Amino acid sequence: MTESGSRSIRVIFQPGWGAPEGKGLLGEGERIRTLLRVLVSYPEVRHILPDRISLDAAAEPRVLESVARFLQRQEWLVQSVEVR
Repeated sequence: MTESGSRSIRVIFQPGWGAPEGKGLLGEGERIRTLLRVLVSYPEVRHILPDRISLDAAAEPRVLESVARFLQRQEWLVQSVEVR
């Protein structure tokens, strides 16, 4: 758990998508906007940074796993994810 009392998922991007050049999760394009809409639909998501998604500290492990699996399926964008 992080100092702020939240859990997080760190995203490692495919070349060209990470910040600053591709702006990561805050980049432009229809696919990124669609991805963000899905991510913010989880009530446990607190905020999204270019390379990280912060979830409420009380988020169940299965929610973290579900979000991580969803991100890993985005092979056009994501190389890997780290759940913290």
